[in-house]
Amino acid sequence: MQKVNIGAFLTKRASLSPNKEGLVLGDVRLTWDALNKRSNQLAAAMAGLGVGAGDRVALLALNEVEFFDMYFGLGKTGAVLVPINHRLAGPEIEYIVDDCQAKVLVFGAEFAPVIDSIRERISCAHIVALSDDAPAYAQSYKALTAGASDAEPEINAGGDDTLTILYTSGTTGRPKGAELTHDGYFGTSVTLRATFGDIGQVLLMPLPLFHIGGLAPVPMCVHFGMKMVIQRAFDPKNFLELMGREKVTWFGSVPQILMFLRQVPDFEKYGWDTVKMALVYAAPVPVPLIKEYAAAGIEVRQLYGMTECTGPATVIDSENAIEKAGSCGLPFFHNQIRVVDMDGHDVGADELGEVLIGGTNLMKGYWNKPEASAETIKDGWLYSGDMAKMDKDGFLYIMDRKKDMIISGGENIYPAEIEDLLMGHPKIADVGVIGSPDEKWGESIKAIVVARQGESIDEAEVIQWCQGRIAKFKIPKKVVITEEIPRTPTGKILKRVLRDQFNAA
Repeated sequence: MQKVNIGAFLTKRASLSPNKEGLVLGDVRLTWDALNKRSNQLAAAMAGLGVGAGDRVALLALNEVEFFDMYFGLGKTGAVLVPINHRLAGPEIEYIVDDCQAKVLVFGAEFAPVIDSIRERISCAHIVALSDDAPAYAQSYKALTAGASDAEPEINAGGDDTLTILYTSGTTGRPKGAELTHDGYFGTSVTLRATFGDIGQVLLMPLPLFHIGGLAPVPMCVHFGMKMVIQRAFDPKNFLELMGREKVTWFGSVPQILMFLRQVPDFEKYGWDTVKMALVYAAPVPVPLIKEYAAAGIEVRQLYGMTECTGPATVIDSENAIEKAGSCGLPFFHNQIRVVDMDGHDVGADELGEVLIGGTNLMKGYWNKPEASAETIKDGWLYSGDMAKMDKDGFLYIMDRKKDMIISGGENIYPAEIEDLLMGHPKIADVGVIGSPDEKWGESIKAIVVARQGESIDEAEVIQWCQGRIAKFKIPKKVVITEEIPRTPTGKILKRVLRDQFNAA
């Protein structure tokens, strides 16, 4: 039996609907046929650079048309796309490029300075620039693909082969690359459609495609012939204009985007009449916000999921989100959820345990990390690390975040990474990092710092130390100097005590 190949989805869609618009991004409008030919040219160009099945190609860019060339073109040939979070700092990007052993690095014009700062230390064979005026050390993407054949490449991959590696924030100071497969993306496409049914034919996506929240719906759109309207970067007013102009029927979001849209003058006068659903993830949606959108006739469906399960795990509708405030809903059609105790036994209703996720969309494992993979996937179940309870009706309630993860503006941030960095400061003896409630971003980062004996340090000095060493969104917004960090007898920071002590009103 032939393996599922996500790249071949685009080939099939182009043959069925060649002249139908498939992608709108800025001033660019492409039919399915044009999109497919571009992906074939990219596949041929990469083959010319020696990229074959299993080779990794890293991409550092905003949401660009070239992302789709690479996602589907590399997918057809069995190569692996590694999208990099463009908000990361140079050393973090360098780590990912080297960790995945990328053969090629492609970057957008905006990121020339950061690439220039690390290019002599990274080991990839080829660097390719999306800009028209590529620097001397890089090849031009346009020149590379212009003369390449647009004939269909031989498809020699699929199924359990890796299609993308998405790096998740590391709980031990280094990110891990989740290997997401052709089968996994197919499973996500099917479970999304089976759960939501008919949600119309036009998706508007403002989220970055390096996040699973932005990327997961892409194969589904090709699978079911939905037009993808993509924002290069989120802009609230432009989002609302696109919604009416393109007759959008559903969109992806995080809670902060819903808040920013509400702040646009005359918000309610934009073309909401075609919108059937807002799919929201990455953090809990405040019930008042759900009610506001429900009053405007917009169904807000909150999703719980992970990169490691190619996106979806559970979802809740507006009505139940209000009635069962705090719940992230029921499993998707082709997903299963268990809540287990320390010994792996299912707990009873309303009892606390760890969330296990089952389904056809689980990752293969973490790139080059067999021990972490074995700890996370056991007997076909993904151990999420999230603590939760399930009520008698099967609705899931996340009670505590995975290893004290902070969610700020939809970004997953792990305190350990920031703590590791700050412990390198010569004046810092100890540090604990927590999330602090933030009206705009959901949470902001607060560092609780203990100075070394005989030293003094202030907030400005701590923040300055982080500049250039870590992504801006990970830099603490507030720093508190204290005398001691509360720890367990085994040395683990008591994060609950820190939050109670330093987030008190």
